Amino acid sequence: MQSVLCNRTNKRLNSQLKTFLARRAPQLRKLGALARGEVAPLLGLHREADHWVLLSWVPDAVRAWADGRPLTRIGAGPVYGWAGAEPPATPWRLRWRDARGVQHERLDPYAFAPDLPAEALIAHAQGSASAMHQLFGAHPLQRDGVNGLRFAVWAPRALEVLLVLDPIRLPLRASAAGAWELFVPDLAPGCCYRYEIVSEAGYALKTDPYARQLEERPGWRAIATANSTYPWTDQDWLAARATRGRGRPTSVYELHLGSFAQRDGAPLNYRELAERIVAHVVPLGFTDIELLPVMEHPHAASWGYQTSGYFAPTARHGSPNDFRAFVDRLHRAGLGVILDWTPAHFATDPEALARFDGEALYEHADPRRGEHRDWGTLAFDFDRPEVHSFLLSSARYWLEEFHIDGLRVDAVAAMLYLDYQRAPDAWLPEADGGNEHRAAVRFLQALTSLVHERFAGVELHAEDSSIRPGTTAPVAAGGLGFDYKWSLGWMHDSLHYFGVDPLFRRHHHDELIHATRYAASERHLLPLSHDEVVHGKRSLLRRLPGDAWQQHATLRLLYAWQWTHPGAKLLFMGGEAAQATEWDHRRALLQPKSAAARGIARLVADLNALYRQTQALQADGPDSLVWLDTEDRLRSIYAFERRASGAIAVVVLNATPVPRYGVRIGLPFAGRWLERLNTDAKLYGGSNVGNLGEVVAAQDPAMGQPYSAAVTLPPLGAIVLVPA
Repeated sequence: MQSVLCNRTNKRLNSQLKTFLARRAPQLRKLGALARGEVAPLLGLHREADHWVLLSWVPDAVRAWADGRPLTRIGAGPVYGWAGAEPPATPWRLRWRDARGVQHERLDPYAFAPDLPAEALIAHAQGSASAMHQLFGAHPLQRDGVNGLRFAVWAPRALEVLLVLDPIRLPLRASAAGAWELFVPDLAPGCCYRYEIVSEAGYALKTDPYARQLEERPGWRAIATANSTYPWTDQDWLAARATRGRGRPTSVYELHLGSFAQRDGAPLNYRELAERIVAHVVPLGFTDIELLPVMEHPHAASWGYQTSGYFAPTARHGSPNDFRAFVDRLHRAGLGVILDWTPAHFATDPEALARFDGEALYEHADPRRGEHRDWGTLAFDFDRPEVHSFLLSSARYWLEEFHIDGLRVDAVAAMLYLDYQRAPDAWLPEADGGNEHRAAVRFLQALTSLVHERFAGVELHAEDSSIRPGTTAPVAAGGLGFDYKWSLGWMHDSLHYFGVDPLFRRHHHDELIHATRYAASERHLLPLSHDEVVHGKRSLLRRLPGDAWQQHATLRLLYAWQWTHPGAKLLFMGGEAAQATEWDHRRALLQPKSAAARGIARLVADLNALYRQTQALQADGPDSLVWLDTEDRLRSIYAFERRASGAIAVVVLNATPVPRYGVRIGLPFAGRWLERLNTDAKLYGGSNVGNLGEVVAAQDPAMGQPYSAAVTLPPLGAIVLVPA
């Protein structure tokens, strides 16, 4: 009798389940042929006219129960169902036995209702969201008194999305605006996960675009992280940063974490790197460091510029909390932290953003806009509002979560111009035939507006090789709103001039004069960056002509020119140590050992001190540099004034290896002028030709000035004079 009742009950349950499935999914031809994309909406508890239906996803089960109620297998798949007059308590607990007889038990993820806020999804679809990292990704939450993780991802063209918790796969529920989500109870941070994206193109395993941590390379799985409880100690730093003005002296030491320091060829942890950076960089007097991209990336040889994880510090050097400790330590030492950030392009690796939901999603579908073939990367589709939200959220995440002080935006010109580095027939113009990418302009303006409105004192640097005006003009005036534009024109002109043999510099005399004209249009940063010491260009030292003494003297002259020219300063690691070899990301930075190299490091430290202490050298407006003499071609001598609010300094360069004695330099004031810097000083490795610390200006007009002094100019040297 008991067996007959059970059989009758099962028949009734199957009948109710068949009726439910047929009404909810009429396209199904037979029970159990659950088509992709039709499973997740049916999972959970459903109210019917006179009964309740419960469907659960129980992989590898032979028999299953929900709060003691036996479940019936639907077809041959992992879906089990039940129907009855009284619903189980919410949330219900699943129990099942697998083919090996092992018992399993857990709360049913499909017992929890979806909870993605509609307003956030609407903002994401409109491109106006900047906090999607708080919604998408894996987040620890408490639902109905139960702790767990909520997973959410944007995949609008997916037929189905499954959460892969090896070896378990759980279908996510489709939400609004192309989002998918699932709350998994009793799952804690630290677990690894991926998504299986099912589309018309087939199946693909993808890492989470919003992952806050990824496993160490060569792995691709995301790691669910807890909400940060890191005990920050940089409150004073942040308070001071919020009140600093745009005129602060900015001197940036650019570095690559993987090759700054190593141990037996292996990378160091963020925390140890912080100690080494503080010990090396603080004595040099830099105000900030700039890190080549630390966002997770698959190819070490890309130096981070082929990014795949826009919310995850690379696991090569530790965890997100290790990176927080890194920033915290540098702040305590008085160093700002600027991150190189790559919104123009991303890695092509199929496990990451490329064709994320089976088709081009983050990249433009047309390769004439969606690929950067010269770089082997994909270009973001700025015509898609959700891409704006993704990138704005990435920028905000680094500034909020890691207390970052600035972002250097890479390859701005590639974003602004649709024909950038493309053949005439290999780019897609705007509808009116124009080459300016208007959607990218709007994105950059939204980025700078967001940062300046929400993060007082944080700076944005544009690596922009274009001549488009207004990179540093306010957004309200039609500009892009950056704080600094990399002056690549200054860099090219200066390196070319100093790379010419001194015998022939008279024929290139106008190049340095031309280099100063860029400062009239934008607020500039003067970069001697990693790009200038790779790919066969040689190190800065070896790009300069002459024997070893002349190379070191010219390098000192180049740095004096950089530090006395209007604009913020940037020097790539190794430049302060007169590295003789090109930078190689596989090898650790060599410390200065020779007396000449130590002299260069001492000069860099003194230039930074002079920059911080001399108001006249800090101004960067169009009137902050006034030429005194631009016509002494034969001797390759230059003289100019730096001015700021009544303060003044006079800089004189001698670009030949011949000492010049009794050179009459025009000065605006009579009396003693202190020789605040002489690059030929012995402590810098020079020959000690100079003015014994001062010169005296008399009423003898020269160079259009009412006074002048007879000055000794050192060979391949520069002097800086300030009124006593």
